[in-house]
Amino acid sequence: MKSLSSTQIEEIRKQMVKFATLQLADKDLAEDVVQDALTNAYKHSASFRREAALKTWIFAILKNKILDLLRTRKRHIPVSSLCEEEESPSAFFDRHDHWLEHQDVTEWRGIAQSTYQKEFWAIFDICLNKLPAQQARVFMMREHLEMSSAEICQEFEISLSNLNVLLYRARLSLQECLSRNWFREESK
Repeated sequence: MKSLSSTQIEEIRKQMVKFATLQLADKDLAEDVVQDALTNAYKHSASFRREAALKTWIFAILKNKILDLLRTRKRHIPVSSLCEEEESPSAFFDRHDHWLEHQDVTEWRGIAQSTYQKEFWAIFDICLNKLPAQQARVFMMREHLEMSSAEICQEFEISLSNLNVLLYRARLSLQECLSRNWFREESK
């Protein structure tokens, strides 16, 4: 972290706040979690082994802080006994509602592909931000934070059926937006 400029750190911090705000739906709480994550990253910077990008490492710390907060925010009754998993079809997601392996753009190589990857994620971010807030939150909790359906149901105090509808609608909206704004360009 010591090799990053203050401008680079501020850019990463802004991205972290945006992500945390989406997950927590509370700007002040998001700022606190980001500050805690950055403080921990700085304190433990000697343990950074450079096996991943620094930004990825810092976001992993943030992800864990958010998960800890979400899991401890409420005293809960296990919802897993109330919920059963359902399948939902989509071109971008498997039957367990996780991003399909062949869609994983992080494996792309080379400068041109790196640019292509950044453009994809920029468009994906725009599509994600067009979703209704609750759909975006449950989608990111499921896909990025890797929370279980039971945990998400508990966090939002919703049924599994409601969660599945939210995830299904989020996937369809993302698929439609990506098809319109990304894949259509690719086929020209």
